[in-house]
Amino acid sequence: MGRSQPMKACGAGVAAALFCVALCACAPMTPPASTGAVKATSTGAVAVREHLSGRYLALIGPKAQHDPPYLDLPETNYFCLRSFIDRQTGESAHQLYVAASYDAKRDWDAAHDGSGQELRFIPISRAEITCAGKDNCSYAEEFAANIPESELRDNPRGFSVSFTDRNGDKQTIAVSAEQIAVQLAALAARRKNDFASPPPAAPGSSP
Repeated sequence: MGRSQPMKACGAGVAAALFCVALCACAPMTPPASTGAVKATSTGAVAVREHLSGRYLALIGPKAQHDPPYLDLPETNYFCLRSFIDRQTGESAHQLYVAASYDAKRDWDAAHDGSGQELRFIPISRAEITCAGKDNCSYAEEFAANIPESELRDNPRGFSVSFTDRNGDKQTIAVSAEQIAVQLAALAARRKNDFASPPPAAPGSSP
């Protein structure tokens, strides 16, 4: 994978339900309305998707190309940061999400940070685009790596994540300083909005 090109607006330690939102919140091949579980709005460069229960939020950061669009099709071969918030507990999880299309099957199964530390790999989907024989197929795949929030805050100039497949081939995604800054700003804004202390009651007012 090449280094990131100019960005465009996109589309651990939390409960299993939160990760369910994570998997359905930004699937580019599945319109939000069809999931029956999310509704979409947008705030600046970060898309905000809210679970219909109102409990969970997904913040989908600006995306960047890791390779040229597949067959010149938009919304292919890109990556973005995603943050998921449990609005009741304040817990959050973060991912580097990747959408990749290619002409040979790749069984992605591992992720590591820039220092070689293993990150949790999350397979999301793999779909066959076309197949003209056993060895002449193309695929569209989605996968992600869990990113500790400390990784975002401790690397304001950017960081990289390397994904490897079962054959040992490696592709590296470079997350930019701009993506990190936008994501953290959106995260702080949502936390302030959802967890700010209520204003004090006026003197003499009823409780």
